[in-house]
Amino acid sequence: MTAYPTLLSPLDLGHTVLRNRVVMGSMHTKLEDRTRDLPKLAAFFAERAEGGTALIVTGGYAPTWRGWLLPFGSQMTTTRQARAHRVVTDAVHGHDGKILLQVLHAGRYAYHPFSAAASRGKSPITPFKPRAMSTREVDRTATAFARAAALAKRAGYDGVEIMGSEGYLINQFLAARTNARTDAWGGSAAKRMRFPLEIVKRTRDLVGDDFIVQYRISLLDLVDDAQSWQETVELARGLQERGVSILNTGIGWHEARVPTIVTSVPPAAFAWVTGKLRHEVDVPVIASNRINRPEIAEQILASGDADLVSMARPLLADAEFVNKAASGRDREIITCIACNQACLDHTFSNKRATCMLNPRAGYETELVLLPTRTRKKIAVVGAGPAGLAAAVELAGRGHGVELFEAADRIGGQFKLAARIPGKEDFAHTLAYYEHMVATRGITLHLNRRATAEDLTDFDEVIIATGVTPRVPAIPGIDHPKVLTYQQVVGEGAAVGDRVAVIGAGGIGFDVAEFLLHEPGESAEHWMQRWGVTDPDQQRGGLTTKTKAPVRREVHLLQRKTGALGKGLGKTSGWVHRATLKDSGVTMIGGVEYVRIDDEGLHITVQTEARVLAVDTVVVCAGQESVRDLVVPLTGKNVSVHVIGGADVAAELDAKRAIKQATELAARL
Repeated sequence: MTAYPTLLSPLDLGHTVLRNRVVMGSMHTKLEDRTRDLPKLAAFFAERAEGGTALIVTGGYAPTWRGWLLPFGSQMTTTRQARAHRVVTDAVHGHDGKILLQVLHAGRYAYHPFSAAASRGKSPITPFKPRAMSTREVDRTATAFARAAALAKRAGYDGVEIMGSEGYLINQFLAARTNARTDAWGGSAAKRMRFPLEIVKRTRDLVGDDFIVQYRISLLDLVDDAQSWQETVELARGLQERGVSILNTGIGWHEARVPTIVTSVPPAAFAWVTGKLRHEVDVPVIASNRINRPEIAEQILASGDADLVSMARPLLADAEFVNKAASGRDREIITCIACNQACLDHTFSNKRATCMLNPRAGYETELVLLPTRTRKKIAVVGAGPAGLAAAVELAGRGHGVELFEAADRIGGQFKLAARIPGKEDFAHTLAYYEHMVATRGITLHLNRRATAEDLTDFDEVIIATGVTPRVPAIPGIDHPKVLTYQQVVGEGAAVGDRVAVIGAGGIGFDVAEFLLHEPGESAEHWMQRWGVTDPDQQRGGLTTKTKAPVRREVHLLQRKTGALGKGLGKTSGWVHRATLKDSGVTMIGGVEYVRIDDEGLHITVQTEARVLAVDTVVVCAGQESVRDLVVPLTGKNVSVHVIGGADVAAELDAKRAIKQATELAARL
């Protein structure tokens, strides 16, 4: 018996059987680009296969050098490269998993000056203008995709995924907005479809029938002048006729103005469009995007919206996702919160991808947590992200751990994050830690502010006491209308209808959204707010945004000149900026704070004096480390380690805090 009978049921593809319905979707980890990193990539995928994942898709490999994502990036073009990949495929097969090589041509998304695309025209996310492919070059490129698939078969892969979505080359051929050709590869919808259809036909002819050919098809382009739904269905049926084994769902181009995978996107927000396609074809269809819990995946499959579910980042967060779900250990699953901080932000900054909540992801051979040979008595002071990660990992290695927390509940700054609209998934992280503290036998002292005397009997003491809000020296800062973000978000202090938020870092943006919107927005309302509609109604599923009602008038201020929010996440910051802009927030940079009084907040902007007649001023002006235990413990016969916000009180950085805690846990 299982709570997830559909999710855990096998899928027979004819020539092979997938052991369950879980697919690890493609993510570029940065381990693909150099042959020397393939053993690390093998270890990364092996852990996911051992954790129960049925089908894994690699990051994208170019079929030609012009198709590189980055200069000298990953490619599958030679037998030597294919032989080198045996270490990857053997590692996955050693745990009864199956793995596909994704074949991806970047087209105009290439980040190098040698790019080629369907037509000339620079993308808004890269600095290079591509050269338009010649008619002959298009034909050769279609064949190159097939050759890459044949090389993947030689390398031991169970199949390939042909990347036809997200705005990469194939998608560029399909949309009139990026295909201005007048030859046999453009000029009409039928001619624009010829490129992917030829790729699949030539691939199937070259690899035979006993090989998975998966195609990632864009179901919602979410850009102007895109494909119609009728064209998408026609393409899907044509791909099926030419031998596709599975259709995987792609949502949105990288340049789309609609977010598709950040925290604020409701869970399984796009499963409905996968269901829409499933009724049009006879091959299995995969649902994707923001599917991060087994119960969500089961519901999608049981309702008939898909045959499989794709989870990329959730399997970064927890390699054992499937096995935990299958064995009734759902509460032990580390749930992906779609923060993007260590995965996509790293990928788009040319860094190795990992996970904020699981810093071992991508570092399986380097960050190793082995059972301890010498059991120590360890105190962890502070149950925020750093303290919780340290305590749970240390206890998992076999140490005796006591966790001290001054508040009545664990969580630290994550408790605040879980209250922000669009960040509700942070509650899953708190639930995970609460469960693991109990499961691993950690002695938890709540409502207990530890003293130096409490800690002298421990072998090791870890100070993870976090931060406290910094209060700037502004005249009138003690006025009754002034509150800290902790008081507003954490303690539920009353806030007026007109608010000024001092500080436009991540916390300032979060607080502004907290003041504007109620949490728990439905998928329907979210789509209306971002202008997403049925692609039967509008090409690409893009329509006019509907402004959401707001609860307050908000002014967001910062001392720095220039645009607000520049320091936010690389792949998510634009979403926060757009949300506040659409909500009518007044954003002011270059502010000098003069005073706060009954009239409101007095400021000067470029020598101009202003008064913001607000009812409440919320201070989000940074943090200060809480380190009051460090000095009292100095000189006592105890080893002290300071981590997280207690170590560095820069803009709240859970990624750094959890990584620091995990690395310390591995050393002790």
